[in-house]
Amino acid sequence: MAFDIFSRWLLRMGSVLLTSATLLGCASTTNSGAIGLQRSQLMLISSEAINAQAAKGFQQLTADAQSKKKLNTNPAMTQRVRRIGQDLIGQVGVFRPDARNWAWEINVFESEDINAFCAPGGKIGVYTGLINQLQLTDDEIAAVMGHEIAHALREHSREQASQKTISSLITSTVAAATGMPGELMDAGSQMLVHLPNSRAMELESDVIGLELMARAGYDPRHASSIWRKMQQIKGGQQGATFLSTHPAGDQRIAELDAYVPKVWPLYQAALASKGRKALAR
Repeated sequence: MAFDIFSRWLLRMGSVLLTSATLLGCASTTNSGAIGLQRSQLMLISSEAINAQAAKGFQQLTADAQSKKKLNTNPAMTQRVRRIGQDLIGQVGVFRPDARNWAWEINVFESEDINAFCAPGGKIGVYTGLINQLQLTDDEIAAVMGHEIAHALREHSREQASQKTISSLITSTVAAATGMPGELMDAGSQMLVHLPNSRAMELESDVIGLELMARAGYDPRHASSIWRKMQQIKGGQQGATFLSTHPAGDQRIAELDAYVPKVWPLYQAALASKGRKALAR
């Protein structure tokens, strides 16, 4: 009897904590933009903590690459990536004005990895393997970098950390109350909560990046071609989407192509603006 009372108390406390955390932590880090993004985010961890950790990690990664002579080794590629990156950074105020004042950094790392990232707070890294192996155009580089910048603008790392914090609290509470193994609870949480949220965040970043590149004057019709190239390089094998943090290539291609009409007027306006500036010189 005493155990049953204690179990019910633990469950009630878990419910109260979840409700309180949700009420206190739900917000949106960005404006909706032309794509019409509308989603609240659970934020229980401070931006300062996440950004400081990211800055430290980026500094260590940069120092390590520099010591191995793997940092910005190709001046032309570095200049190209930084030019495109600065064009995109010039548009971040549409989604969140404070991001204009972030301490942005852009480095190119010599590596065969097909990868890029934008750490919290605006620390961007692009790997040479991404550009060389996929033979990316400027538009495609803008799509990749726009996607990664979107992760930082939406503070997805902070959101995921917050989700895992509350998930751990709930699973430990329920496990203690029911006797269910904690490992099983964690596995269920990962499959039912964290992986779907990760896939949603990836698609969210795709469309925010699409708007950023369009506003910066890069053709949004070419964003989906990255995933076609990825499918080719992987031999068309996409793997099990259900157990992946990233959506399948076909899903991303369809989503990106569907949003092009929404951002097309922004791209045309950017081209017109560039044309006026060129004539004024």
